Amino acid sequence: MKIKLKNIDYWILIPFLLLTAIGIVMVYSASSNAAVLQGLKSTTYLKRQLLFVVMGIFLCTFFYLLKINALQTRFFVQFFLLFVMGLLIFLLVLKHFVPSIAVNGAAAWIPLGPINIQPLELAKLALVLYLSKIYSQRMLRIRQLPFKEMMKEILPPLILTSFIIILTLKQPDLGGAASLAAIMLLMSFASGMELKYAFGTVLVLLSVFVGGYFWFKHQALTGGVVSTYQMQRLLAFYHPFQLEKTGGSQLVNSYYAINNGGLLGRGLGNSIQKLGYLPEPYTDFILAITSEELGVVGVIIVLGLLFILIARIVYLGLRTKKVYFSLLNYGIAAILFVQTFFNVGGVLGILPITGVTLPFISYGGSSILVLSCCIGIALNVSVNLRKFEHLS
Repeated sequence: MKIKLKNIDYWILIPFLLLTAIGIVMVYSASSNAAVLQGLKSTTYLKRQLLFVVMGIFLCTFFYLLKINALQTRFFVQFFLLFVMGLLIFLLVLKHFVPSIAVNGAAAWIPLGPINIQPLELAKLALVLYLSKIYSQRMLRIRQLPFKEMMKEILPPLILTSFIIILTLKQPDLGGAASLAAIMLLMSFASGMELKYAFGTVLVLLSVFVGGYFWFKHQALTGGVVSTYQMQRLLAFYHPFQLEKTGGSQLVNSYYAINNGGLLGRGLGNSIQKLGYLPEPYTDFILAITSEELGVVGVIIVLGLLFILIARIVYLGLRTKKVYFSLLNYGIAAILFVQTFFNVGGVLGILPITGVTLPFISYGGSSILVLSCCIGIALNVSVNLRKFEHLS
């Protein structure tokens, strides 16, 4: 334990702690007025976020001190994966029998008294652990075998993870499903398949997503199976200002917040858009409030810290000689990158709003706890690399 504490990777730890601290401040600033409007105390969401962060630090410490080999045991990986799939199936059943748990047409949380569990966040970590184990065992064969034999190696894990994505789509959670698909895609590329096969896979997946996107658009425009809320979100992506009073409200007020902030911002706590204009400003649109209060400079600091965190984890993945460690790092970096990309893209209006949170900044217990576990694993990998491979 002393060796681990002495050799902790500060390039990972410091950005993690800074981001969680910024998240606590911004959640309080963005949520205080909304909490009062909901009949709660202004510090309600602050206290909850503080609790999530403290719990997250404990989980981060646990996974840091845990023996890294315990994460790749067949029992742990398979149990975790089956547990997550069980939660997703249970959520669908619960939605059918208890319709009230669905919010905006989607059921994404399992209520457990004062807290809610979001299986999607657990699914991201389960997917990374599973693919890291499978691909590390099969990488040599994947690299050497011809296409047909290679597909036999990678098809089973892709089918299983596709099943998880389908369960997520059934909630329906399009943003969550897209996040899982992107993580699966990035880890599949990192598994070592030849570039021609990798690019072929990209083209196939892009075709599927483009086809699915236009199908979704058609369903939304013609009043098909897509829910009214999902339809409004899609239409708002195309015509936010024309639909400002309905589905375009979040995006339009996000633009106003960013414009109000300018370079240096209006000052912490001085946001206008959080005063009932921007719905739930402390969740997936918290970056807009950050921009309004802290300006472009504040946003650059937040995104810069996330970049340092992701870059360090990828760097360690590139430097290590152990395939499992490498894939584990790539997977964790993929989770952070995909969430950041989808969130920022939604806030800026260059991607449809997906409801994906900004890592460590947005309010949300499941996200904070799972991401903290990821950071603990990344720190664990880092100290093992320093100990056995003398990496800097």
